[in-house]
Amino acid sequence: MIRNPEKFASLLAEVRQFVRTECLPLEKQIDQEDVIPESLVQRMRELGVFGHSIPEEYGGAGLTSEELSLINIEVSQVATTFRARFGGNTGIASESLVVDGTPEQKQKYLPKLATGEVTGCFALTEPGAGSDATDQKTVAVRDGDHYIITGRKCYITNAPIADLFTVFARTDPESKGSGGISAFLIERGTPGLSTPAPPRKMGQHGSPVGEVILDQVRVHKSAIVGDMEGKGFRTAMRALNKQRINLAGLCVGPAIRLVEEMVKRATERYQFGQQIADFQLIQQMIAESNTEVHAARALVLETARKRDAGEDVTMEASMCKLFASEMCGRVADRAVQVFGGGGYMADNVAEQFYRDVRLFRLYEGTSQIHLINIARRTVAQLTN
Repeated sequence: MIRNPEKFASLLAEVRQFVRTECLPLEKQIDQEDVIPESLVQRMRELGVFGHSIPEEYGGAGLTSEELSLINIEVSQVATTFRARFGGNTGIASESLVVDGTPEQKQKYLPKLATGEVTGCFALTEPGAGSDATDQKTVAVRDGDHYIITGRKCYITNAPIADLFTVFARTDPESKGSGGISAFLIERGTPGLSTPAPPRKMGQHGSPVGEVILDQVRVHKSAIVGDMEGKGFRTAMRALNKQRINLAGLCVGPAIRLVEEMVKRATERYQFGQQIADFQLIQQMIAESNTEVHAARALVLETARKRDAGEDVTMEASMCKLFASEMCGRVADRAVQVFGGGGYMADNVAEQFYRDVRLFRLYEGTSQIHLINIARRTVAQLTN
């Protein structure tokens, strides 16, 4: 659903101009230095990109799922680290508040997330609770009107720089599985919360990922998202459903860029006295890549429109994330192949994107987890 085509076209053009003229020239520098310049982050704030999906009443743009998908496809045609810097605020780090926060929590945090004054993060994953996110070992023990939270989170995007942490912890030790888990809003500076220095990653340099250590962190009961004890896992899944569509869009963008780079390389490089774009096996890799890009884009936009129409797209969101992330990996692999030996050197977009997009098949549910979810839902749908 695009609410105002003319206004949205203007926004999309503004975003395209920003990423192509201000972000793209910094790709190599950021990949090497592993940090996004603060001046560029400030430009992101000025453009309002931190608040794209946050409701307008809290200072955001209130973009629909379709509008956000189109924006994500656009911003991810440059190195994905740029979108990761503001993507938490306009995605998973704010969505828990948007869908389940109390009016007071929304008013307190969403305006600051929308402007980028505050950076948020979503602290769900633990060393032993990745694909099985319900196996939370972080615990929150009731102490009068407060909770004492102890545990450790890992692989949390933006944790080293976050100001606001959505932390998931088990509040009912007798409950198993998804029951008894609550979501807490915890601000940096709260005694007992710390974030160690982030490790060096394979790709997406400039997007810090790290641990969140909770050592008897004391928070008031009002910190529970939505004032709903034991409903935190439901909140997480509601946020992840939307984020999986977002992430699928973020897989389409790099693939579009890589197809462009493959064509450029193939028309500039000569072998056997002719440009390699004339060779049918090179043409096959380009044709297959472009076809898969179009298929993924169509699936993402169709699912986004269904979500905007109020339909349950839990299975379709999994399909989007699975297909788009696997597609992007295949396109990146073909791009390195078209670049030849040069594609293995750390001085070109094919090599960098090959590293950057590998993560897409792991977070927000591995491909294998999505296959299981899709299979279960398909069987249930067709046997009921």
